[in-house]
Amino acid sequence: MAVPLRKRIKRSVRSALVRALLWILGLLPLGPALALGGLVGRAGYHLARGTRRLALRSLAVAFPEKPEAEREAIARAMFVHLGRTALELAAIRSYDARLETYVELSPPGLLQEVIARGRGMVFVTGHVGSWELLARRIARAGIPNAVIAKAGGDAGLNRVAERFRAAGGVTTLWRENPDTGRAIIRTFRQGKALGLLIDQDTKVQGVFVPFFGRLAYTPRAAADLAIRFGAPVVVGTIRRRGPRAGDGHLLECVEIPFAADPPDREAEAVRLTAACSAALETAIRRNPAEWVWMHERWKTRPEGENQADGPQAKAVPKSAELSRG
Repeated sequence: MAVPLRKRIKRSVRSALVRALLWILGLLPLGPALALGGLVGRAGYHLARGTRRLALRSLAVAFPEKPEAEREAIARAMFVHLGRTALELAAIRSYDARLETYVELSPPGLLQEVIARGRGMVFVTGHVGSWELLARRIARAGIPNAVIAKAGGDAGLNRVAERFRAAGGVTTLWRENPDTGRAIIRTFRQGKALGLLIDQDTKVQGVFVPFFGRLAYTPRAAADLAIRFGAPVVVGTIRRRGPRAGDGHLLECVEIPFAADPPDREAEAVRLTAACSAALETAIRRNPAEWVWMHERWKTRPEGENQADGPQAKAVPKSAELSRG
């Protein structure tokens, strides 16, 4: 269906304004950018009431043992974190030359050792910390990589995001592009890393695995691709490493073992997905303010679950096509 002219004009104007704003913000040094981002985040907590309610609802699910005041403090800190992260990315030119020291890798040689095996890498992460900065730092470490991303409704903003990643050595593979499947195969055959985010409830193939003590519908592509191509799996998360916002980040990686030729590929895919999700949960619990709590992570429910526990499962694909060799 063709997009109405009025909507196309609106999107074009919005894209132009965003590009102009990003150009202006890109002139800021890192310190002022972080300070401005903090102010924007604090204002957002008070103004974005719907988003704040969603975040507090998710925090109540994840941390029922915490008092309400503590959950509210996490939500406020999340808004500040998101504001700082956005402005930090906009000001990338002010510190890109020293990215290797601004974002520390831990352990320092793991990614190079994994990619040297020649089977590519499935790099799993989530919307934890500054995930865009994470991808850029991996590329700076000499790891050839691509990321799978969902295209938004505004093609102009999609191009902005794609150009930002490309400038940092990161290739974007849009999930909606029919050529992405072939690009994924090329990525592994060329021994590159493929980045996937698995911490959101989306309309993709998935399985239910535990997340903060409750089953959550989780994308399964990372596990399916790893088993199909025999590619090692690494979970990586990024977090701020100092008391001050400008102290930089720590990018922590851990390899998740799995059976390369399991007797039951379906069971192994579920187990591997659960292990990756558990690694992300550990990182989020350590720094809860650096995750996107406004996302309705437990929206999709398993079929047959008690109605009191939430709505029934949505009609989403759950086939294991990617796991077939």
